[in-house]
Formats: sequence, structure tokens, C-alpha cells
Amino acid sequence: MQLSRRHILAYLAVAAVVVAVGVRYLVLPRASGSGGGDGIALGAVLPSAAASATLGASPAAAGTAPSPAADVVVYVTGAVRTPGIVRLPEGARVAEAVELAGGATSKAQLDGVNLAAKVADGQQIVVPKRGAAPAAASGAATAATGGSSGTSAPAAPVNINTATVEQLDALQGVGPATAQKIVDYRTKNGPFKRIDDIKNVSGIGDAKFAAMKDSIAV
Repeated sequence: MQLSRRHILAYLAVAAVVVAVGVRYLVLPRASGSGGGDGIALGAVLPSAAASATLGASPAAAGTAPSPAADVVVYVTGAVRTPGIVRLPEGARVAEAVELAGGATSKAQLDGVNLAAKVADGQQIVVPKRGAAPAAASGAATAATGGSSGTSAPAAPVNINTATVEQLDALQGVGPATAQKIVDYRTKNGPFKRIDDIKNVSGIGDAKFAAMKDSIAV
């Protein structure tokens, strides 16, 4: 049986409708459902991962946060390049304090200082000079090994009427220039009658006298 042109067009129209309906009800719901599933998966996973990363980072950050070390303040004097007050972390050694004071000078007698000792807050570290009276060096070593005492006085006071420039230079608060002034003063004016008379020497005031008075005699 031959189909007329009109029948053929009718069949084609019906076929087009069937295809359109099939695509609408079969293909599109699957694609839509698949896309919806992916959206839910991303929405559930991403916030969870972010929260996990945040929770994981917080304890680590808290655990590795450095705790500030307590500072100690010490006074370094004697045969160092820049005597004065220095600040160090708790548990630091005498050697570190000496370095912060500019390091030892060429005149330093480092055998008289325990460089490995830990420093203590308020401590005075005295680095003795070579050629100083043994008693003075002993006193300096005691001050540097861990005591927090103030000035360190030698066991045998230095006689300011007979001491050499080197011996006077080893006194607390006295440097080479002041030691020479003391010798020049007594040469010109005669021996000191009492230790207080040393304040007549230019450059020696109440503060320097207070630092050396327990270490000198006439």
C-alpha cells in the first residue's frame, strides 16, 4: 500500500511529538537529578573540609605559640669595652653578658670570671684586669659566679698612698686615666691623710668614692 504525502507528514509529526515527549520526561529529569546530587555533595563536603582545616590549625597554632622569656638585668663592669647595664633572657650565661657589654678588653683576666655561670637578676659582673691585686681579682670572680650582691670588695684594701697605676686601675669605678690622676695628685700634694681625701682628685665624686671606699686604705 502506497502512503499518500498527507499520511507521511502525519506520521512524521507524530514521531516528532513522541521524541519531544521522551526527551522531556526521560532525559531532562535524569540530568536535573544528577546535577542536584552533585550540588548537595559539594555543599556538604566543602563546609566540612573548611571546618576540619580550621579546627586542625587552631591547636597547632596554640601549641607552637612562643612564650616570651623572662628578662634579667645585670651590670657588667671592669675590663669590658662598654661597661653598663645589659638585659638578657633568663638562663643566659656570664659569657653572653660580657659580649653584650662589648666583649672583654685586651687587659681582661678572663680566668678570674666563670663565663659558664648563669646570670641572676640584679647581679654585678666584674671582669678583672691583668696585673690587678689577687684579692681584687678574687672578689671579681665571686661576683661573676652567680651572686646578686652589689659591689665586690677585695679582702685586702689597696693603699692609695703606695699603690701603682695598675693597682689603682683595678679598683671599682677607676679607669687608667683616673688612676693616673690619683698618682699625680699625691705626687703634687703629698700622701692622703684619710680615704675621703681621694675625692679631691678630679673626676672622683661621691658615686665613685662610694664604689671604692671599701676597697681602699691609707
